Amino acid sequence: MTKMHGENTNQEQAASALPSADISSVGIVGGGTMGRGIAMAFADAGIPAVIVETDQESAMRAKALIADTYRRSIARGSLDEAEMNARLARITTGGDYSLLSHADLIIEAAYEDMDVKHLIFRQLEGVARKNAILATNTSYLDIDEIASVIGTPERVAGMHFFSPANVMKLVEVVRGKNSSPAVIDTLVDISRKIGKIPVVVGNCYGFVGNRMLNRRSEQVDRLLLEGASPARIDSALTAFGFRMGPCAASDLAGLDISWRMRRATGRSAPAADALVEAGRLGQKSGRGYYSYELDPRRPAVDPEATTIIEKAASELGIVRRVIETDEILDRVLLPMINEAARILEEGIAESPSDVDLVWVNGYGFPASRGGPMHYAQERGFANVAERLEELSRSTGDPSLQPASLLRRAAETGTFPRTGSHIDG
Repeated sequence: MTKMHGENTNQEQAASALPSADISSVGIVGGGTMGRGIAMAFADAGIPAVIVETDQESAMRAKALIADTYRRSIARGSLDEAEMNARLARITTGGDYSLLSHADLIIEAAYEDMDVKHLIFRQLEGVARKNAILATNTSYLDIDEIASVIGTPERVAGMHFFSPANVMKLVEVVRGKNSSPAVIDTLVDISRKIGKIPVVVGNCYGFVGNRMLNRRSEQVDRLLLEGASPARIDSALTAFGFRMGPCAASDLAGLDISWRMRRATGRSAPAADALVEAGRLGQKSGRGYYSYELDPRRPAVDPEATTIIEKAASELGIVRRVIETDEILDRVLLPMINEAARILEEGIAESPSDVDLVWVNGYGFPASRGGPMHYAQERGFANVAERLEELSRSTGDPSLQPASLLRRAAETGTFPRTGSHIDG
């Protein structure tokens, strides 16, 4: 077959965007909590990292905060001073994008705003090497839309770390529609080299982990409005095996983070939104679902939070009631399993075991339970589907109707194999 004029040029351009097999230097855009943790993860593994911030002052502050984190490790006896100095020497910070020009991999770890990410990627295209991988640490946003502003979208993929990134093991490697297989393979490889557990996932809102987490958060908010207290919900989940309940975990992360994301995507969570709008942002403001005024790390039941939630429920015409622990657990856990079934059916995750890897290693699902899909199998898919139908009827929530793949699993006792969209 005769090749059209320009076809070779296009193939050469595509080939030039493929990564080198070995990642020997990493650039990070953003010196916030995530950016610093990512830099430390690479430095701890012996790989030099450079952080680019908006200005030199912010860059110096990022380096100082990294040093403080290492000093706390020395105080705990998990690091010695010589090793701290060696790791710090591998981390450079600055305020100029030209510092990224020699990096094999550049990870954007900036604020979750599409306009901000577009601006960063346009700048990266101007300074990055032709065969450098450009990754985004976004936890929710569309990888394809982020990649759309550059001429070589095949070298863009997601590399979603979990906070604190220097500690947490999971990395969701997110494949966009144009992501080169070589890029995905390289990100999987480098994740393992820095001691992480990579799970390749498809591109959708929230990917695997946060998409399921959204379902949990929706039910937590509804339970709060319907009469369950933050402490009652959290105690149910910690008794199940989680180290921290969802309300305490949200306070730790900051309620305003999810609030901003909901506002950007037209979503709402009336109880959580009311707390944020009352200035209760979690531990950082001393008040969230709980009060932290007596001890900044220890949640205390706060009647003011209850009053705010009760008012939000009243405005929605919700009659509050006593909710038993079994219902709390089913309302929180089963919608996550149901969403995982949809994720598997869509090919966003390759297998139930991948879903379990994500939730055990990134979200604190109790390892003794094996993960949400293993728990569903142990409980019985038929039981899970039947209970979801009951909850859908009793709450009037159609989103709790069992997914089609879950219904099929209920009939056969196992999840059928699905066609994965993430293998290219």
